[in-house]
Amino acid sequence: MGAPDSFERTPAACRARDILDRVGDKWSLYVISRLGGGTKRFTELKREIDGISQRMLTVTLRGLERDGIISRTMYPVMPPRVDYTLTAMGHTLLDAVSTFVSWADDHVDEIDAARTVYDRLKRAEA
Repeated sequence: MGAPDSFERTPAACRARDILDRVGDKWSLYVISRLGGGTKRFTELKREIDGISQRMLTVTLRGLERDGIISRTMYPVMPPRVDYTLTAMGHTLLDAVSTFVSWADDHVDEIDAARTVYDRLKRAEA
């Protein structure tokens, strides 16, 4: 059975997959979600996103900026100040991202329980 038309291997579909890889990774989802509440500084994002390293936050922010999802504003003050905010296009993602992050938060205990059962069964099979 063939893939649905929307999943054809066209150049546009490959490019869309590339974009989905960017916005769909776990750190981008959280950055977009956190910026939905307004402009944030790097240190605020780092503090609010549990488990992200400074390097990974930098890489994620750069990728989202490159894709036009967030904007970065640097102020010529000492010490340097940089703010990040969602662009108009970034705001169009907010509902979908917020829904997904909320779903994950709401089901984390169920998923942990399912993983425990699965892992136990796989160990028993080995």
